[in-house]
Amino acid sequence: MLRANYHTHTTFCDGDNTVEEMVQRALDLGFLHLGFSGHMDEEIHMDWQSYVAEVSRLRDLTAGRLDILCGVELDTLYDPASCPGAEYVIGSTHYLDVHPEGYSRAIDWSAEVSQRLCDEFFGGDWYAMCRSYYELEAQVVERTHCTFVGHFDLITRFNDQLRAFDEQDKRYTGPALEAMEHLVSSGVPFEINCGAHNRGRKEELYPRRSLLAALHDMGGEIFINSDAHQAAVLNGSFDVAVERAIACGFTHVNVLVHSPMGEVEARQLALDAL
Repeated sequence: MLRANYHTHTTFCDGDNTVEEMVQRALDLGFLHLGFSGHMDEEIHMDWQSYVAEVSRLRDLTAGRLDILCGVELDTLYDPASCPGAEYVIGSTHYLDVHPEGYSRAIDWSAEVSQRLCDEFFGGDWYAMCRSYYELEAQVVERTHCTFVGHFDLITRFNDQLRAFDEQDKRYTGPALEAMEHLVSSGVPFEINCGAHNRGRKEELYPRRSLLAALHDMGGEIFINSDAHQAAVLNGSFDVAVERAIACGFTHVNVLVHSPMGEVEARQLALDAL
């Protein structure tokens, strides 16, 4: 079993459980490493100093039993100065670079908001909206200086429900693969994000299988994360993610650890040993 997760939310942002409850769940599961990654974006931004203090307190309490890292999920359109000293950064694109009046521009807020954004700014053309999303997603490294890319194809969040576009159509896959190739060339890994799957919202993980296979063929690297907003799914769908990664040709997954000197470094675990 994979005994690490780096995409973890708590009551400091939009999670249901406290930092301490997440830590206890990790200990119960026999985790070796746990990274916290509270949101910093235009709609959900934490009290950064209080968050760092609480994660640091739990790190001290569990020293020798659990390696705790203090990270952040930083949105592409948000200021990196909002999270000074973060030990790692998940670069995520939750918003379109449009400016609606009176409602969210988040692509993962609701199916109704997503359709409204598409209608108002893209004339109802979902392929045009997807292209706009991936053009912004291609900038996630330069904008956030991220350690790895979060839920790459989040634009599909409600597509199982809406069936608004064909995820195999070249009008969709073209922009997605262009963005992926650009990001892979920067050397940044991608996460396999299990969040929508382990909460029963989507059949596919992020990235979907065809994009994950393309990521492998491009020479990309992976992390596996649960995107846990509840303690109960801290390792949710890890078995599915490992299986799909192996099926797409990946042989190892990356983990983040503290070195003996206290610095954060990436290491590799063989997938067939998990």
